[in-house]
Amino acid sequence: MINIENLKFSYSKKVVFNDITLNLERGKIYGLLGQNGVGKTTLLKLISGLIKLKEGKCDVLGYDPFKREPDFLSDIFFIPEDYIAPDLTVEKFASLRGSFYPKYDKVQFKNLLDEFEVDQRMSFNKLSFGQQKKALIAFALSLNTKILLMDEPSNGLDIPSKSQLRKVIAEASDENRCIIISTHQVRDLENLIDPIIILDKDGVLLNESVEKISQRLKFSLNSNHKESALHCEGVPGGYIVVEHNRENIESRVNIEALFNATLKNKQIIRDIFNK
Repeated sequence: MINIENLKFSYSKKVVFNDITLNLERGKIYGLLGQNGVGKTTLLKLISGLIKLKEGKCDVLGYDPFKREPDFLSDIFFIPEDYIAPDLTVEKFASLRGSFYPKYDKVQFKNLLDEFEVDQRMSFNKLSFGQQKKALIAFALSLNTKILLMDEPSNGLDIPSKSQLRKVIAEASDENRCIIISTHQVRDLENLIDPIIILDKDGVLLNESVEKISQRLKFSLNSNHKESALHCEGVPGGYIVVEHNRENIESRVNIEALFNATLKNKQIIRDIFNK
């Protein structure tokens, strides 16, 4: 659905991407991870056509995103981290904007609002930030676009709302849809995102399924610090250890530890997954 090849991008003299190559498939919920400033939001804006790439190729659903063709725009939606809430009721907001999307489902939108406990009769700009975020997520999911881009969707949500968020995204995922979630809050979405993409200023460090990550790396809780591990960090009860899984031992992937291990051992991780 999304094919990016040798992409280069910079803001004035600041290079964001030097050489990014990435293929994203339908039927997946991608977790896009990276340190501050590596270009996660920029990548989402390039995919959605909000900014123009400098060099390379970005093909989305067979379109050049920056041309902003109507058929392209009707099948993609981008939820930014921050936005200005309109002076409209939630119901009116959805009615006006939903008309541009052929697969918009008004009933689905109302059901999602009920799930999130958001009153559609309320003015959008009178809602709290968390309520605004939930209303926008409900609208985005009810559009049923082939591509949905979400930038830090769990920011501003309380604990029950984060649980609801995971539930509604999982229910909205299907084999014809590609969802990309950029997040720092990996624990909020740990059981949802798969595959995992880790970006670095020099390129893509990792783009693998959770299954393959579990095959190649071993995650364990040890009582002692392990110097030979790729990554070892102290937690209550001992140390989370990340190692090369040479014994083919199945373990549950800890995404936060995976992220730290990858940043600490960039070339080693590339070598492990490029075998």
